[in-house]
Amino acid sequence: MTDSQLIREIKDGNAELYAELMQRYERKIYAFIFHMLKSAKMEAAVDDLSQETFYKAYRSLQTFREVEASFSTWLYTIARNTVLSELRKQKHIKVSLEQSGLTPLAQAELMPEHTVLRNEKVSLVREAINNLPEKQRSALILREYDQLDYQEIASILGQTVSAVKSLLFRARASVKIQLEPYYFDTIFD
Repeated sequence: MTDSQLIREIKDGNAELYAELMQRYERKIYAFIFHMLKSAKMEAAVDDLSQETFYKAYRSLQTFREVEASFSTWLYTIARNTVLSELRKQKHIKVSLEQSGLTPLAQAELMPEHTVLRNEKVSLVREAINNLPEKQRSALILREYDQLDYQEIASILGQTVSAVKSLLFRARASVKIQLEPYYFDTIFD
């Protein structure tokens, strides 16, 4: 069944089909929320916000109209708004290395050298992305991590396609500038 067929069936009272619709998008929505949050150490929050996204979508499914947006675009928009709402509530939650219970040196001693270097690189890239303004960060995550096309991103962010291209250009340039001191290979070429 297509998303449209499933949605029609769910709207007609076959609510158990919503589980199938959730299965199609749960990994993508989870990954999107994970990347939107400031810290990878917020796994419990990611789970909660993913569930909240699907709950909100289910509650509002009767008002969803495909002529305005695809289901996936609508669902990403709900996820984005849910995360932004939570971040506003928490005033940009940050989890430091000290809260993990291990010092950076202790963490490094537990991992082989190449893993430590890779983790440092990932951490620097994540920090650079997190330093972006919200719209640039959202656009970059939707494009690079979720592989959405410009039109889908534009719909989710409520922007034009040209505005999305501009956001992505500025986001990539900013990340590149932030990472230049570390002499990494170009990441988003």
